[in-house]
Amino acid sequence: MKKTVSTIACLAALAAVTTMCTSEKKRDNALLSEYTTEYQIPPFSQIRYADYLPAMQAGIDEQNANIQAIIDNPEAPTFENTIVPLEASSPTLDRVTMVMGALTESDACPELDSISDIFMPAITRQSDEVMMNDGLFQRIKAIHDNPEGLAPDQKRLVEKYYKNFTAAGALLSPEQKEELKAINGQLADLYLKFNKNLLSATNEFQIVVDDASRLAGLPQSSVAQAADAAKERGLDGKYVFTLHAPSRLPLLQYAKDRDLRRQMYEGYTSLASSGQYSNYPVINDILKARAKKAQLLGYDNFGSMMTDKVMAKTVDNAENLLMQIWEPAKKRVAQEVKEMQAIANKEGAGIKIEPWDYYYYAEKVRQNKYDLDEAAVREYFPIDSVRNGIFTMANRLYGINFTPMPNAPKYNPEVDVYNVTDAQTGDHIAVFMTDYFPRPSKRQGAWMFEFKGTWENPDGTSSRPIVYNVGNLTKPSGDTPALLTLDEVETMFHEFGHALQGMLTTARYKSLAGTNVDRDYVELCSQIHEHWAFDPDFVGQYAHHYQTGEPIPADLVKKLEASSTHNQGFTTAELVGAALLDLQYGKLNPDSDIDVAAFEQKVAKDLGMPKELTYRYRSPYFKHSFGSDEYASGYYTYLWAEVLDADGFELFKEKGIFDPETAKSFKENILEPGDNEDPMVLYTRFRGQAPTVDALLRNRGLK
Repeated sequence: MKKTVSTIACLAALAAVTTMCTSEKKRDNALLSEYTTEYQIPPFSQIRYADYLPAMQAGIDEQNANIQAIIDNPEAPTFENTIVPLEASSPTLDRVTMVMGALTESDACPELDSISDIFMPAITRQSDEVMMNDGLFQRIKAIHDNPEGLAPDQKRLVEKYYKNFTAAGALLSPEQKEELKAINGQLADLYLKFNKNLLSATNEFQIVVDDASRLAGLPQSSVAQAADAAKERGLDGKYVFTLHAPSRLPLLQYAKDRDLRRQMYEGYTSLASSGQYSNYPVINDILKARAKKAQLLGYDNFGSMMTDKVMAKTVDNAENLLMQIWEPAKKRVAQEVKEMQAIANKEGAGIKIEPWDYYYYAEKVRQNKYDLDEAAVREYFPIDSVRNGIFTMANRLYGINFTPMPNAPKYNPEVDVYNVTDAQTGDHIAVFMTDYFPRPSKRQGAWMFEFKGTWENPDGTSSRPIVYNVGNLTKPSGDTPALLTLDEVETMFHEFGHALQGMLTTARYKSLAGTNVDRDYVELCSQIHEHWAFDPDFVGQYAHHYQTGEPIPADLVKKLEASSTHNQGFTTAELVGAALLDLQYGKLNPDSDIDVAAFEQKVAKDLGMPKELTYRYRSPYFKHSFGSDEYASGYYTYLWAEVLDADGFELFKEKGIFDPETAKSFKENILEPGDNEDPMVLYTRFRGQAPTVDALLRNRGLK
């Protein structure tokens, strides 16, 4: 297979590193000690491939020694002599896992892949050793059973440790613990394989177009990017389209060539479904291992195990919420298809709307009903303007500034780094990094994470975080900057909302700080900030034409507002369908392989899924469900959190979207506390009432 530019660069870097390592008599491992860079940003240029595994082992040894010291302490267990040192048991392991985790997701290469094959299973084994350590658990249990004298956040942290340890097998017999360790190791390997297959299958697929006339209808920016992609692959004069969203979605939305749309749709919906990168066998192995794990831990199934530890508490509760949304969404889909079919008939297309027609005719409906051409709208959303928008929003709501740090360390040249400070005092709050454009070394999607967490130091000062956002947004082409789609604008605001929770947290303890909250609560902070993206009281302040600098016209803002619920039947149904599929997988207890594709079809049939659409993610590329345990049986959380965010934003609309008192309350009750208190208590304190699904249905135009 032809090596990509990224692979060649990676191998060249490896060769350079090998030369360095052989020529240097002794070189310090940058991961083994606290970083001396400004704000302790990882010194990426000093980190070598050869550093990861030794640093990992040193971190494991450090953690084992510190935990043994906790166990050997002759004094009775207390918060100060058990929980506090446990929170800081291995700063070395924290450093190396955060860097390794970030780069394997966003800047991978063959050498890192080889290291991760050893690294990730070893980290899983170490986690098992810690979480199943009976001596350590007994000390935690003693504090848990006698919490007198603890502050509320300390009680919360002890309760969290106790639940996490029991959920990880602390109450199992020695034989059962060994069985669980084997299952966890198997799952770690399977998740690695699933993600590698997905990345490889994504990079392998391409549509090559020889005839430019087949690109009729596509925005010039998309045509230019396709030409650039072809040139990168040595196909000058041709056009290449890939499965990355900035390439895939414009083709589905604008290409007049129906066969081209079908080819893209079928390529995407069959991703990682056949050949050497098929994830079907991987999924079966994951399902069987998860079922064994859940039953070993005393649960009926994996879904029950995953929902038990978050706000939903049961699979039934999650399903009940989803079905309240599914039926209205399905009805809206029927209406949308009817409108699209009418346009196709009027044009004499002689077709019946199929899934590969949905984006294309939905755009025609938008233009017809609202006189809104998204290709023209994009000219007001160059990425720099949108970045200015998210920073302006944060400044007006929460009083923080973002100052570029051009000389700061970065893991890729495309990364931008900012110093986040208090606008009044100038005090440092956080470091924020952005990495927005797709490349072959980066997995699909968008996410937020940290290179450094937050905690209170022994002297009472706060160790501040290093937070980053990663995306796969439209790239610049030639002299034209990156002009973002409406969906991409929302994505930037969404991930920035996660970043705000990570940056502004004031929780004292690392395990309670920032986004370390219930999985079905964490999306509140990201999703509520999407509402500012196109709010008519704000969008004109940051959306400026990329050539003239003129703000977006008032009549265009009105069209955006009028069309805000356009196509929400499709958008909601494909999301809810995927969330329900994810929950159905969690109910399974297979002891032999199932037909994954047939299972998908049965779930769709039982739901009465409209034939014009499918799940947002089909199983072989459903990373939320099968790429790790993080969102497994938890994809519903986006909608669970939307109940909160839609309800919460209605308060901002009532008081004013930049009302100081409402913003202060949101900051103090939602962004800063982390997991210091029960999330529903925090939300109700901010909102003044419990949420209902009504606000979500209103927000999506389904009620």
